[in-house]
Amino acid sequence: MALQNNKSLGQHWLKNREILDEIADLALGNAPEDPSEAPETPLCLEIGPGLGTLTSSLLRRFPRVVAVEFDEKLAQNLPKSFPGKDLTVIQGNFLDFDLTSVKEPYIVVGNIPYYITSPLITKVITSENPPQRVVFLIQKEVAERVAAAPGNHSALSLLVQNYADVTLGPVVKKDLFTPPPKVDSQVIILTPHTTIVSESTLKFIHRSFSSPRKKLIKNLPLAKEPLLEAFNQLGISPDARPSDLALDDWQALAKICHNH
Repeated sequence: MALQNNKSLGQHWLKNREILDEIADLALGNAPEDPSEAPETPLCLEIGPGLGTLTSSLLRRFPRVVAVEFDEKLAQNLPKSFPGKDLTVIQGNFLDFDLTSVKEPYIVVGNIPYYITSPLITKVITSENPPQRVVFLIQKEVAERVAAAPGNHSALSLLVQNYADVTLGPVVKKDLFTPPPKVDSQVIILTPHTTIVSESTLKFIHRSFSSPRKKLIKNLPLAKEPLLEAFNQLGISPDARPSDLALDDWQALAKICHNH
């Protein structure tokens, strides 16, 4: 009996081999021209492998794959599809998975359910031992929001970009999934880096997005005159909205506000 998808878990299975291989290639990254300079291939940690369609492509590129699958039946059946391969399947919620238990370099890959995209991305990039690379297939609109530039920033894009470089990969049309979701998807590649702003600044940013459509000056806990002076000092328009500022602007503004 064929396994059925669980709609309550947001399961939409991608079976297009060309796209699956492209996702796996992006996860592996660019190999150097000289094979002797190639680093040891890291562990691949896959989120929500489902039927194992992406797992198959990953196992052809990575010597070892650890997959975390919430659905108990899928978790039980997946290893049977790859006899002789170094595949470990852990049944459980990835949001509960202890990333600090991974004691070697690793990469995270997954076709992510839309409803838990933000907490999954946040968990991975803010980990004490972040992965070398994160490659997720997520809702196209969310991918574009995470990769936003000043003028279109959100609290989410600023959080993610504080911890990682963001690159957009190929768009995957909804009719390539079974069953088709309501919207298209897109691959997003995150490469963790040293943080740009402090945790206190991130909290300041989050508070300042309480009314994102209002002028920023109305969202900040300072009198108008000191704020206008600070905005002028930093070259920020008094009409600016929270979405207009880059991370460096937020760091400088938070410092001024904290000093008052």
